[in-house]
Amino acid sequence: MPSKSYWRDSASTPRFSALNRDLTVDVLVIGGGITGITAAYLLKQAGQSVALIERGRCAMADTACTSAHLTYVTDIRPHKLLRQLGSDHAAAVWDAGAGAIQQIETIVTDEEIECRFARIPGYLHASLSSEAHQDSKEDESAALKDDAQTANGWDFPATYLASVPVFDRPGVKFPEQGRFHPVEYLGGLLGRIAGGGCHVFEHTEATEFTADPLSVKAHGHTIHCGYVVIATHVPLQGNTNLASAALLQSKLVPYTSYVIGARVAKGTLPDALFSDTSDPYYYLRLEPRRADDYVIFGGEDHKTGQEEDPKGRFEKLEQMLHLFLPEADVRYRWSGQVIESVDGLPYIGETAEKQFVATGFAGNGLTFGTLGGMMACDAALGRKNPWTDLFPVERKKLSAAWNYVRENADYPYYMVKDRLAAAEGDSLRVLKRGEGKILTLDGQRVAAYRDPKGKVTTLNPSCTHLGCLVHWNEVDTTWDCPCHGSRFQATGACMAGPAETPLEAVGVSAGGKAKSGSAG
Repeated sequence: MPSKSYWRDSASTPRFSALNRDLTVDVLVIGGGITGITAAYLLKQAGQSVALIERGRCAMADTACTSAHLTYVTDIRPHKLLRQLGSDHAAAVWDAGAGAIQQIETIVTDEEIECRFARIPGYLHASLSSEAHQDSKEDESAALKDDAQTANGWDFPATYLASVPVFDRPGVKFPEQGRFHPVEYLGGLLGRIAGGGCHVFEHTEATEFTADPLSVKAHGHTIHCGYVVIATHVPLQGNTNLASAALLQSKLVPYTSYVIGARVAKGTLPDALFSDTSDPYYYLRLEPRRADDYVIFGGEDHKTGQEEDPKGRFEKLEQMLHLFLPEADVRYRWSGQVIESVDGLPYIGETAEKQFVATGFAGNGLTFGTLGGMMACDAALGRKNPWTDLFPVERKKLSAAWNYVRENADYPYYMVKDRLAAAEGDSLRVLKRGEGKILTLDGQRVAAYRDPKGKVTTLNPSCTHLGCLVHWNEVDTTWDCPCHGSRFQATGACMAGPAETPLEAVGVSAGGKAKSGSAG
């Protein structure tokens, strides 16, 4: 059976030409996987001009070789992550993953992308490798109960089960995970990036970087930009010095993972995600279809280049799958590369001035890849992101001084919640006199207020303390920050700290571009 990805074979994406001219944009994104495409889409939504370049076909490399699990349950078990980071920082990692899944769901809903997105439960269960040893099922129960208790302590619902579906093994159920068709999803995003001053180029490889002025040569042409996002799975050196680039490379370990796609009768399996406690672990999910269903089953990982019989890995996967689903009819087999970091957490942040990378996603590639795109967008816009200090590229060990504590959890919660929430309208016409609303005008969020005489004030809704989005207080006719309590007059003037400066005034023009200024 030839190696072929189910995702590539069952969906297509728009095609784009190679770069054929010099170009100037606000942000250049290098890499057309889920990280780069997400970043480019969000930046365009924020009003930036963007060029996305990919050396092959967009969405057809490692992103199309995934098993397409969307989960905030990390490869590092909850009780181990707790010991490694402490409760507050460990919970922050899961918060970040949950925010990424919510971002995907919001995009799917807003853009009406048909990609079979659904919220489904996830199960972490005892090892499949020990199927012949009944005693091992009981041996894992205590650790799995510990995982459930730990997750609940982070305010993530989790239930210990003596027997999970399909595999009849002890495990933990985590509700509200997700699944989708990654190529259909990214194809939908790609169609919304190109145009309006933004560009997508395929078969365009970045070959030379210049720091001053910031520019990148690709396919014989030069792209000038104000910021660079490197989203190439394994980061390019770019404008990073050689020593720093080599240090980052030394902290990344590539693994090859194997996946098979098998047809089963409808109703054979519940619509859920499964992963076991083996090392390396096995993972399974359902891909519902009209006439039948597909089982996506993977595992048998090894360090890239260190396996003499890769076909044997597929055979082991099929044997394991048929232990539990003897009727499964294997139709697809493929492999993909995952990049692991030395501490199990991704590296997301700047490696040089105005140069951003995201890598080391391990088995959470689609979740952390989306997170990387979100954080890249914030970095390019100079916007505060709640997880910047959680995943820095230069970290040796997460600093205990980083103050992500549960008493301050409203900050990241509202940062994610408010940005993902739908605006209250896209026209000033919805504003009544004496009313304020968060609107989408000229492609960006605006805090808009119409005074009793009909005069309209439009402001940047980001609190000038730490960047949370303000809410309208209809009782006091003020803009209030839900994170740390800063308050602003309807016209933007600062009333109460910790913010010390007013909200920025935003002049909205009929032509579409917004002009930033200051409010008195």
